[in-house]
Amino acid sequence: MRRRIIYYSLFVILVSIVIGYLVILVQPLSIQDEKKDIEQKEEPEDVVELTFWRNYGNAAENKAYNEILEDFHQSHPHIHVNMQNIEYANYEVELRTELVTGTGPDIMAIDSPYLALYAEADLLMPLNEYLTEEDGLEEDFSETITQGLTYKDQLYLMPLIESSIALYYNMNLLEEADLPFPDSDPANPMTWEEIVALLKEVQKPEEGIYGIDPAQGFGSGEAPAYFKLPIIWQFGGEVISPDATTASGYLDSAETIEALQFYQDLYHKDKVAVRELPADAFEDGKLVMTVLGAWAITDLEQNGLKLGEDFGVAPLPKSKYQVVPNGSWALGILSTTSHPEEAWEFIRYVTDYASMKKYSSITGEVPARYSVAEDLPEFNTYPYNIFAEQAYSYSRNRPVTPVYPDISVAIKKLFEDIGLANKDVETSVEEAVEAINQRLRQAD
Repeated sequence: MRRRIIYYSLFVILVSIVIGYLVILVQPLSIQDEKKDIEQKEEPEDVVELTFWRNYGNAAENKAYNEILEDFHQSHPHIHVNMQNIEYANYEVELRTELVTGTGPDIMAIDSPYLALYAEADLLMPLNEYLTEEDGLEEDFSETITQGLTYKDQLYLMPLIESSIALYYNMNLLEEADLPFPDSDPANPMTWEEIVALLKEVQKPEEGIYGIDPAQGFGSGEAPAYFKLPIIWQFGGEVISPDATTASGYLDSAETIEALQFYQDLYHKDKVAVRELPADAFEDGKLVMTVLGAWAITDLEQNGLKLGEDFGVAPLPKSKYQVVPNGSWALGILSTTSHPEEAWEFIRYVTDYASMKKYSSITGEVPARYSVAEDLPEFNTYPYNIFAEQAYSYSRNRPVTPVYPDISVAIKKLFEDIGLANKDVETSVEEAVEAINQRLRQAD
């Protein structure tokens, strides 16, 4: 009996030793497994990669986008946006090439007058289903601005900034002629007739002092249409019908003919404008007046001119009506993207109050939101208030139609014909009407 007790005790001790050994052996493995489980839980979700294309801007615009992108990545670690900056001159060609081959970016910046071209080709995703009241589309944006981003009742682009142009004048040349400066009140522009009379007193072309560059000379790209269409609108003219089906009765109307004749007279009758200006004529004090956007203030100051001493800014001259162009680069989503929710999250972030405020503070560009302009002192004081008030109250969109690129080309040629070549206005208009109508018929 005693021997059994001893054997039993030894067995219990042996079992205890084995169990203890197994516990010691297994415990580190268990702890390691638990550690792996914790690490797996702490690992971030799979990161969604998005591509974003935009036109390469000036230094301030690039700085603003880089800072906003960095902020977005910090607050959205599950989304990574690869931003590609492409030179403006090549942007449209490269973007359309990529889209046609089916390898376009998830998010893209689109110059707003080209919106309908992309939307009609089903390359852009409508944004209406993503919008909520928090986005403030109806309350915080000008109706004119949003109309320019809408095609067939669908919003396709979200705006970050808005554009506007104004009259820049050489203060020293006006002072030397003992003439007053134009009024800086955004609601009280000079008329074009008053501008012509003033320039005739100031300019000295025989001494290399020229009058005005009324609409950015005769450049390339979209600039000719952007700067020159307001002249037609200011006289009460139009380019095409409201339903975008014809130019007949609009581009050849009496009002449009009057506007184009006035423009031609600036060069060939009144001779306050010249077809070829010296490079940097305004910067070098060789040009009394020119028409530029808000972005030019920083550029001029970087070239050594001082606002309020060397140059001033006034609202764009008017005729029967006060009108400036609007429309700028806005953000849209590729219709075939694999990540629409994440793409919208990025666009919403870039165009919200905080990001827009940062962007406009850095660039000086007019913010698309009323609330941002109200909260930035510079847009409530001279000279940036001129651009903001004009954009919100006196601006118009270029025609929203898939054939707009062809309309832009026709307008460019029309102004070159009457300005550069001094061709008959009515004959040049007939040619432009036929070119636009032919393209509109092809699109039907």
